[in-house]
Amino acid sequence: MKIKITVLVFLFITSLCFSQKLFTRTGITEFKASIDAFEAVEAINKSTSVIVNSEGKIAAQLYISAFSFKVALMQEHFNENYMESDEFPKANFKGTIEQFDIGVLKDSYILKGSITVKGISKSIETKVKIKKSANDKIVLKGVFAVSPKDFNIKIPSIVRKKIAEHVTISLDYELSKKK
Repeated sequence: MKIKITVLVFLFITSLCFSQKLFTRTGITEFKASIDAFEAVEAINKSTSVIVNSEGKIAAQLYISAFSFKVALMQEHFNENYMESDEFPKANFKGTIEQFDIGVLKDSYILKGSITVKGISKSIETKVKIKKSANDKIVLKGVFAVSPKDFNIKIPSIVRKKIAEHVTISLDYELSKKK
């Protein structure tokens, strides 16, 4: 009898832990590396997977080849020449949303962690906004910048003046409670 009660308590606590996780598989990650006088260098990925637990631990993963460009040739060069997406198919982020409380949301948080691109990790710290949406989901939005050279991304001299030194990354994740 004592074992049955212990198992039931364990299952109840486990289900509470899992119900406190937020996730999405359709998060939107965009980047912009444009210089005003030239053609826009920007892309969008609408299939970023993100999970956040009740303590604010966050993990995100996206497939590099899922970035969509307006110009097909630009997308091809991005995947083959710059990002080498056959060899390095994913980008990852692991970190913490400081002072996150799923029960009491405030407007602004600090997101700290490490982004890994092409097998190279870099520390990131930025502000993010988190709010509850009308459909009872949690929306996380933020912006930060990285430099291609931080991830050993080589920009050929012929296009170097057409691509910004710092790439702006925008996050827009609508998270649901994991059941």
